[in-house]
Amino acid sequence: MKPLGVLMLDTRFPRIEGDIGNPSSFDFPVIFRTMTGIGAADAVAAHPDRPRVLAALQANAEALAADGAVGLATSCGFLGLYQKDLEALSPIPVATSALLLIKTLTGRKVGVLAASAEHLTPAHFEAVDAPPDTPVEGLPSDSSFASTFLRNGLTLDRAAVEREVIAAGRALIDRYPGVDAVVLECTNLPPYTAALKAALGLPVFDVIDLLNDFRTRLP
Repeated sequence: MKPLGVLMLDTRFPRIEGDIGNPSSFDFPVIFRTMTGIGAADAVAAHPDRPRVLAALQANAEALAADGAVGLATSCGFLGLYQKDLEALSPIPVATSALLLIKTLTGRKVGVLAASAEHLTPAHFEAVDAPPDTPVEGLPSDSSFASTFLRNGLTLDRAAVEREVIAAGRALIDRYPGVDAVVLECTNLPPYTAALKAALGLPVFDVIDLLNDFRTRLP
């Protein structure tokens, strides 16, 4: 089977099984390419330097295609902001973000659990054809999650992050009682999907779900 390419942010934090940056998260071949100099702060931003980030996405997409990738993913859900732009520039199909799942969950009231609620804007949702007023809950800026994944820490306290994810999920449901399905924006959150499903009693979808389906539609 031909590989899926993953455009990686320039980070150093641990990537456990389930994380998009761990090859064991997939049942098919993947190849990774780091976008040097494009880190979490460049992606998780309400008003990023779009020309700079898109140029990096395009250049690295072309390189992955040349290396044999038959489709492209990215290692940050916030890069869904570039879905349509990158589709127009990439030589191979693109699935930038788990946020693309929202439009497929017809009949559901979808809420999003994000790395940062304050930086996820209506523009991000519009770029993936999702309602711009989609309910969002973020992980706290003083959380163990943020210390590792937003501030590029070298260690990961998995148990602490799992507790934070469950607390954020409950906060989402409490704030938006009509939500009956959750999409995890962040590509570092799939290791906690099962625990969140169990805690909320609701379906939870993540980037691995997106890419498993995406891969079935590629050569």
